[in-house]
Amino acid sequence: MQNLSGLKIREIHITPIAIVDPPLLNAAGLHAPYALRTIIELITDDNISGISEIPGNVEINSALESAGDLIEGKDVFHLNNIRQALDNYFGKESVSKRGETPWDQRKLVHVFSAIEVACLDIIGKAVGRSVVDLLGGKMRDRVPFAAYLFYKHEGAGGKLEFKKEKGVKGWPAARQKQALDPEGIVGQAHAMCEAFGFQSIKLKGGVFEPQKEVDSVLALREAFGPDIPLRFDPNAVWKVETAIQYSKQMEHALEYLEDPVRGQENMAKVRKKLSIPLATNMCTTSFEDIPSSISTGSEDIILSDHHFWGGLRNSMELSRVCETFGRDLSMHSNSHLGISLAAMVHLGAALPHLPYALDTHYPWQSDEVIKGGRLQFEEGSVKVPQGPGLGVELDRESVKLLHQNYLDCGLTERDDQKEMQKIEPGWKFKATRW
Repeated sequence: MQNLSGLKIREIHITPIAIVDPPLLNAAGLHAPYALRTIIELITDDNISGISEIPGNVEINSALESAGDLIEGKDVFHLNNIRQALDNYFGKESVSKRGETPWDQRKLVHVFSAIEVACLDIIGKAVGRSVVDLLGGKMRDRVPFAAYLFYKHEGAGGKLEFKKEKGVKGWPAARQKQALDPEGIVGQAHAMCEAFGFQSIKLKGGVFEPQKEVDSVLALREAFGPDIPLRFDPNAVWKVETAIQYSKQMEHALEYLEDPVRGQENMAKVRKKLSIPLATNMCTTSFEDIPSSISTGSEDIILSDHHFWGGLRNSMELSRVCETFGRDLSMHSNSHLGISLAAMVHLGAALPHLPYALDTHYPWQSDEVIKGGRLQFEEGSVKVPQGPGLGVELDRESVKLLHQNYLDCGLTERDDQKEMQKIEPGWKFKATRW
């Protein structure tokens, strides 16, 4: 076992990267050819390295730089002290900072989750135990994930944007294909499930008028039969009346419906009219939201994300809150690489209950920053990484190349509306569209 007296943070390395991302459609517009991530590495006095990965933009990266000065010299075990130092410096972050877009725009939760995961990686390496053990131990050896489908334009992202790469088959070919109708979505689902063995399916909606998206859901149900759980997410752009009308057509087909409308009160109105569970990663996104969630009855399932809930330990705490108040817990996802996936798997393995397969964008990405290449799915599940800490290590050459992508692509923040306007001039994001 490592001498634990030298586990004080000596330095922090912050590396913004840009990873290839296909032109996927969502309620806020269109994914850019590159998605931004930030890799964080903490190094202790004893030269133990801990890593993490979060969604990146210039504001978060700047906040991380400031946080680095605050945490230098602090013990990696003293996460409460680190959190207090960040709170004192940045101030409390209000729920309104989340924003109206489908992705969370808060900074402090990202910053702390990045530091916490890297600290846990260091602690695990120092004591010779995996992160899942630090979270209470494994409840399962494998964590199931769902196929995550998107309406999309032709192209695979990056330099391949809107171009076809010749000579590829299976999922690499499907990843390039246009999918703008039920037939395209069903084809995408078959390719993804055959490649990764997924046993559950999720469709991202909020792109087209409701009936077209309902038709895609029903086409998936017909194609895959009643035994494959199916969920649908319109990203809260429906009115209450719209959600009730069109969700009635899907009640027999869905495992759960995610964020059909915006806000807890509207979610509660829809929930009372439907016989299927409602899930959210938009209306209940912090511990401050929990009291009103319970009083209004806004959802049945909270889709956590350790990047947005303040880390892995907070997510374990959330699981206990959910159990206390009769909520189920699963996980939301964003465009991510293997460090985030490894952290999600450790968390998923430690959760006492895991009634639903987790979300992941991972099949849509082709880049990687960990040694040994991309993590593998077996029958739709990922094994808990072996070894101490997260069980994954940085491929520094890959990080260097992806950092150059960041410098070359010119993107500094996510702006799906701007990307959509390249396809449809004048297009505007609307918090409620139908």
